[in-house]
Amino acid sequence: MTRALMNSLGPEWRLKLPSIPLVPVSAQKRWDSLPSENHKEKAKSKSKETTTSKNKVPSAGDVERARVLKEEGNELVKKGNHKKAIEKYSESLSFSNLESATYSNRALCYLVLKQYKEAVKDCTEALKLDGKNVKALYRRAQAYKALKDYKSSFADISSLLQIEPRNGPAQKLKQEVNQKLN
Repeated sequence: MTRALMNSLGPEWRLKLPSIPLVPVSAQKRWDSLPSENHKEKAKSKSKETTTSKNKVPSAGDVERARVLKEEGNELVKKGNHKKAIEKYSESLSFSNLESATYSNRALCYLVLKQYKEAVKDCTEALKLDGKNVKALYRRAQAYKALKDYKSSFADISSLLQIEPRNGPAQKLKQEVNQKLN
């Protein structure tokens, strides 16, 4: 079967497969009812593996698992459950740390929870992956403002406005930071 897929779709056939359907709620409840210690240990060990091998290219399966976990985090954010969303985003990053948006989304959660230093770190990681990530620039500017690092905040807002000159929230934040600088 693998050979047939490679012949018809090429060596990257796994990337062309349709996305894995989300796990039904009934299965999630069964999974959640399992002892969570074992699950957390696996996530921690996986996180350590990723930290020690940051340059390792994730497999197609890891990328897909990361995408599903990121989407679960997004749903938790919509429901206002930012702490659980951070866990999902962190688990997603343990499978693949190559997606700028996952760092940026986790930074949003950190901002809401007033964990500004963590938000700055995540936005910086997001910007290493995508230097024009407008959300990461805006969120890092917000975090810097909360940390009273107005010069860094102003620099991020200026970079953002070079990319999107008509970004209303960024223009407003720039005025607020400008007042603090003067």
